[in-house]
Amino acid sequence: MIDFEIARQVISKAVPTAFPAAVVNVGHHDKVLWQEPFGVLSHKIEAPATRLDTIFDLASLTKILATTTVAMTAVDSGLLALEDPVSRWISGWRGQARKSVTVGDLLAHTSGLTAHLPFFRDHRGRAEFEHAICTLPLEYVPRSRSVYSDLGFILLGFLLEDAGRTSLQAQFDQLVKYHRWGELWFRPDFMLRDRIAATEVDSWRGRLLTGEVDDENTWALSGVAGHAGLFGTASAVGRFARTVLQQSRGGTPLVRSEIFPRFITRTTVPESSRALGWDTMLPTSSCGTRMSASAIGHTGFTGTSLWVDIEADLY
Repeated sequence: MIDFEIARQVISKAVPTAFPAAVVNVGHHDKVLWQEPFGVLSHKIEAPATRLDTIFDLASLTKILATTTVAMTAVDSGLLALEDPVSRWISGWRGQARKSVTVGDLLAHTSGLTAHLPFFRDHRGRAEFEHAICTLPLEYVPRSRSVYSDLGFILLGFLLEDAGRTSLQAQFDQLVKYHRWGELWFRPDFMLRDRIAATEVDSWRGRLLTGEVDDENTWALSGVAGHAGLFGTASAVGRFARTVLQQSRGGTPLVRSEIFPRFITRTTVPESSRALGWDTMLPTSSCGTRMSASAIGHTGFTGTSLWVDIEADLY
């Protein structure tokens, strides 16, 4: 039996100085071992207590929960191939330097694109963002190294909408419903506001953000993007993690058995810990040093984190 008391003490000490609210969910492929809420939903004096059903802005967990998972299913169904040139799907992606960049490169953060730019200051909507990203000079030769890139995942989100012939939001909603993951959405209903943890006072928008996406580029894309925008509960993220563990054990599958290993295996790009969408275990990873070498995971700007240890059957 795993003893979570030390972990509980660490989180309790971090509330409220490091963050006002947290929810933990830990489990195996078939059950939850520990779930517990901590703190309150914001730094306001009258803020309600955090609960197990508190909703968080999941930030870059969107990349693995939504975008990478939609990409896996698109590859599994034959709608998309990892080897497809980006230019096959995005007509504005032109030029000799971009010619060899593939869908897999976007997933592996090896496309040559820079990490982040504040496009929200001057651009709104897909057409403007797509043009800006496609005409941006590449920062490095594709596949020569890995630079974690929001811009690559924004473009990937657009590409998946074209491949799936419907919005990224609609494709992900279908997966959530099919796998019964529960409360995971883009653009949560305003009526849920009392259950949502605040993120920060945004100087650009001039207000405390609660139930409104923290990432400004996602905000300029109406709250749905390939790199951020997803909201959800720790319980729902836990159900997703259990599906991943079940997939690795040959249980209820997300995709065919030969597809999944390609997405969770670290690339051969020099000095990169990235797989396709997922990050992999390093001694410097956010999951610490005690997980198995095969562990996969990701973090989010708002403080979110998911790590799945396939070998130990633990998330």
